[in-house]
Amino acid sequence: MRWVVIHNIRAGKRSRTRASLARVLEDCGIDAEVHETTSAEQCAEVIASAHSVGTEHYVAAGGDGTLHGVVNALMAHEWPEPPTVGILPLGSGSDFARSFALPRRLDRAIAHLKGDGRYLCDIGLLEGSFGLRYFVNVADVGVAGAAVSWSNRLPRKLGKLRYTVGFWLALAVFSPRDVRAVTSSTTIEASAVNVVIANGQFFGGGMHIAPQAVLMDGLLDVEVFTGRRWQALSVMPRVMRGTHLRHASVRVTRSARIEIECRKHWPIEADGELIGRGSVVASVVPGAFYLKI
Repeated sequence: MRWVVIHNIRAGKRSRTRASLARVLEDCGIDAEVHETTSAEQCAEVIASAHSVGTEHYVAAGGDGTLHGVVNALMAHEWPEPPTVGILPLGSGSDFARSFALPRRLDRAIAHLKGDGRYLCDIGLLEGSFGLRYFVNVADVGVAGAAVSWSNRLPRKLGKLRYTVGFWLALAVFSPRDVRAVTSSTTIEASAVNVVIANGQFFGGGMHIAPQAVLMDGLLDVEVFTGRRWQALSVMPRVMRGTHLRHASVRVTRSARIEIECRKHWPIEADGELIGRGSVVASVVPGAFYLKI
């Protein structure tokens, strides 16, 4: 099979050239067409062209933002069956790959493009003032969105620490506000700093934010972080280990659809990409693509 590789040359601390990536793929016995991209628009153009000639196998070579761009571009087209997506985790975080324990070493990650193993994955859909946006891994409304804004200003050489530093900088100036999260069976109303909407298990460079999330159950795991800012000092170490769900300040539910009402200035991030602000509706798109594993 032939793979179309979307290579985000801005991902990670060190850039890799198109030629060097193509050479490693060839040395590993992978038939691939490598395209360098630096924007979602370029990614969409490559996938539209590949789709027009019937290509069904794609690789996101970068971080979670690269995968986010690939899946959003794929969802703009009709498919006879869900397309197949492989991951070469070249980004500083690459948290979606952690849910499947995909290796970060390039040659080992490439080896996963061989064989028949694949896993049918759900994705999330966000609807708000920004329009529609799909997400693969985790979306946030609140301080975690603000943390993405802060981390984007920090040096790339910090790697996955950019988000951790960005979070604490954002939290210092982010106050709890009234939030309402509504599903068909549950309503959570609280003063909160963040709402997590998780499809995958990890975010923020390895934080085990949703340890019970399953990528093919037709549900999103929702966590509302309530209470005062100082409580983050006790909650965040638990988030790293995935033991925070029983903390008194964390309220959880699971649903195929959830409406989140919040302040209109609250930032929304999806897969590490800032996409808008304010209230949002999240829902599941079941069986959207096959992940090559």
